[in-house]
Amino acid sequence: MAVCLLKSPAYGQSATPNESLLVKAYELVRSNPDEAVKIGQYLLKNNPSDTQKTKFYLLLAESYWAKGDYNNSVINVFEAGKFADGAKEEEKIKILLLKSQLFRAIYLDNQSKRCLEDAAAKISELKSKEDQNFFEAKILIGNSGMYLDRQNYQKAFELLQNADKKYEPAFSKNALLRQEFYITKARALVGLAKIDSANYYLAKAQKLTKNQKNFDFLNEIALLNELSAVYFHEKQHTRAIDTLLVSMKMATRLKNEALLKVINKQLGINYLALNDKKNYQLFDNKFLKAYDTVEESEQDAVNSAYNLISQEQEADFQKAKTRYADYFYVAVGVLFFVLIAGFLLWLKNYLKKKRLKEIISYLEIRTNNPVRLQPEKRETHKKIAIPAETEQVILAKLKRFENSTRFTNKEMSLAVLAGQFDTNTKYLSEIINKHYQDNFNTYINKLRITFIIGKLKEDPNYMHYKISYLAEKSGFSSHSSFATVFKSITGIAPGTFIDLLKEETEALKQEKVNSHAV
Repeated sequence: MAVCLLKSPAYGQSATPNESLLVKAYELVRSNPDEAVKIGQYLLKNNPSDTQKTKFYLLLAESYWAKGDYNNSVINVFEAGKFADGAKEEEKIKILLLKSQLFRAIYLDNQSKRCLEDAAAKISELKSKEDQNFFEAKILIGNSGMYLDRQNYQKAFELLQNADKKYEPAFSKNALLRQEFYITKARALVGLAKIDSANYYLAKAQKLTKNQKNFDFLNEIALLNELSAVYFHEKQHTRAIDTLLVSMKMATRLKNEALLKVINKQLGINYLALNDKKNYQLFDNKFLKAYDTVEESEQDAVNSAYNLISQEQEADFQKAKTRYADYFYVAVGVLFFVLIAGFLLWLKNYLKKKRLKEIISYLEIRTNNPVRLQPEKRETHKKIAIPAETEQVILAKLKRFENSTRFTNKEMSLAVLAGQFDTNTKYLSEIINKHYQDNFNTYINKLRITFIIGKLKEDPNYMHYKISYLAEKSGFSSHSSFATVFKSITGIAPGTFIDLLKEETEALKQEKVNSHAV
């Protein structure tokens, strides 16, 4: 889950009771979001001004984000935007940054990027250089987070590499922002398997935790999760488990199912590495339960986002039409060229509305599904209507994909392949389910196992390679996962398969020798 760090509002000693209560609520957002929600709802009942409504709805959106409730967070951040015309530029940028994080979390990447671009365009309007530097750092972290979520670790690292000095003024004023930067950079380094460097930044992030006035659960969970990833790389699985259990307590206190899903998955993987099948099964089941809950929440958020974006664009269009009408009536009494200018303005906004009505897809969003040792029966998913032409194009691309070796790339995922196909994850997942009767992970695993079996049959040298080499060659991240998948597909362990293949090869050789002798 991406880390959200928007600046809390600051007020002087003359702050009103509502403003003081708002400050108190922001202190609770990232440690007790339920209480922050109650305060936000109370503040909205006291007939606030539009400017205050922007702040209060943004507080609610931040609080629901901390709880992992994407749908309510989407609804409230759009409510904040409705009243933001008279708000300060800082508030408008905060709204755009939170929208970007939400869109990224529900896989609406184009909308997420557009929000970051809009936020960047507003930075020049800020009077304070300190605020400019702060929000530039936030946008950099947001762009990096996009690449990290889609497993493009190299691109994320390149963005972050030389940012330490550039944003030092903002980091010196905001320890949480500095900590978020360190965690994000460590995450990129872990993805690139640069564990020593990742440890360096995680240690710096840990030092900052000790000096925090208000404990930040979201940053701390992100920090602990990255530390567990480092321990996993170092094969310190017991230490990774202990770290994840601490992280789980915090996520449970936040009631954040999205974070619990990630934590349970990592716990299962570490227990599997320790060959503790009982605990692996326990946390794998917890992961699957959280996965279903989060997936439903994400789909609700997608639907809400679609409706709210459409309403927002419709409102903007109506405002533009109203402005055009005013220009038109003035033009009647003044000059003819004003009429032409008004028409062009109307046309521009009409085309903008028409284009933006097509920005959201209702497609099913799938994240990485683990290969299960004992698959459970799941309810049949709702089928998605896909245009026949689109379906045939994707099927053709799948055939070309199968004839290549791209599936041996360890970074291959549903999102990556959908991006390569210029389609979305829902269409791709639905077509694989429909035509192959498999989910994406099973489909990829079958291609990989078929590929390595072909190599074993075609090239006798492969029968003498270590299993770990065969696993790496076919795209698996570990010996154990390769062996598990190989057996689940072929029915026998890879070592047994190779022994049988050797016997068959020797028998064929002997048969040829005998035939020549006769």
